[in-house]
Amino acid sequence: MRARTVRKRRYVPESDENHDRWLISYADLVTLLFAFFVVMYAISQVNEGKYRVLSQSLNSAFASNDAVRLIELPANQQNSAMQIQLDQLRAQRAAQKEQERRERAERTKVDLKKALSALTRDGQATVTEGALGITVDLDARFLFGIGEATLEPAARDIIGAIARVMLYSDFPLVIEGHTDNSASRDGRVGSNWELSALRAAVVTHVFAEQGIIPARLTASGLADQRPLADNATEEGRTKNRRVSIRIETYSTDRTAVPAGKAASGPVEVPEGSLGSSFPRL
Repeated sequence: MRARTVRKRRYVPESDENHDRWLISYADLVTLLFAFFVVMYAISQVNEGKYRVLSQSLNSAFASNDAVRLIELPANQQNSAMQIQLDQLRAQRAAQKEQERRERAERTKVDLKKALSALTRDGQATVTEGALGITVDLDARFLFGIGEATLEPAARDIIGAIARVMLYSDFPLVIEGHTDNSASRDGRVGSNWELSALRAAVVTHVFAEQGIIPARLTASGLADQRPLADNATEEGRTKNRRVSIRIETYSTDRTAVPAGKAASGPVEVPEGSLGSSFPRL
C-alpha cells in the first residue's frame, strides 16, 4: 500500500502593497474626521460683526416691503437674561435662608421656654424676643451670692440646660452681667463693673465647658448702667441684679445705605426691640 503524502500550506503574509493601501485609507478617514469637526466648530461660533452686516444687508434688500423686517437683537441681551436669572436665584436663596433662620429661631425660643419653665413660673427667669434676638434674663439671687462672683452649684444645672439647647445651633451668644447701684458689700470686688464682668465671665466659662464653641461667646459687664427697674427700692434692685443671655437670632443681612445718601436723622428703634439690656429711655 502506497503512503499518502500530506502537503503543508505555507502562510503567505499580505503584500506590502495591500498593507500600504489600508494605512492610506485610515489616514484619509482621520483627515476627514478632523475636517468635519473643524467645520462643526466654525459654524457653532457666531460672529457678531458678520451677523450685523448680514442683518443690515437683508433689511436693505427687503426695505421695499414693510411687512418683512428682521429684528436686530441687542448685543447684551444674552448677558442681561443671564443676569436676571442670577438675580432671581440669589433672591430665592436669600428668601430660603431667611425662612430657615426664622424657623431655627422659633425652635430655639420654644426649647428655651421648655427648659426654663420652672424658673419662669417662679419669676426667676424670663424669655423675651426682640429685633436683636432672644434674651434670657436670670435672677442673680440663685446664681451668685450677694457681692460674689462664684456660681452656685444648683445654678450650673440651669446654665447647662440652656447650653444644651444652644449646642447644635450657630447663633452667637452674648452674656451680660448686671448689678444694682449698691457698692460691693464684702470688699473683695473693687466695683460693680468688675463684679458684673466677673459674673458674665463665669457663666461664659460654663457655656464653653458644655461644648459651646468659644467663637460664639461674648462676655460683657454692664454694672448698673442697664437697669430694668428703679434702684430706689429693694424690689427694683433685685430685678436689676441679673445675668442676661442674648441669643442673636437676627438676620445678618443688612440693607446698605447708598453712597452720598446719609441718614437724615437718628434711626428709630422700636420699644423693646433691643432686649432687656437696652430699655427705652
